[in-house]
Amino acid sequence: MKRITLYTMANCPHCNTAKSYLDKKNLPYRLCNVKTPQGQKELAKLGFRSVPVLKVGDKVLNGFSVKQFEQALKA
Repeated sequence: MKRITLYTMANCPHCNTAKSYLDKKNLPYRLCNVKTPQGQKELAKLGFRSVPVLKVGDKVLNGFSVKQFEQALKA
């Protein structure tokens, strides 16, 4: 199983959709709040400024799309 990290912040509807999807599928993931100093540093290192960002193994997805996520998980 590929390691999944979800970069998110509170009150983000797209982030909540991604979290709900991962929870519904019972997929283990690490949640990273980008409002914390560590979260800001990690997100900047990936080269993004908006959330949600999903890191699936070595693949990084900006925004949440079920289709793109499933492809990244299977690749």
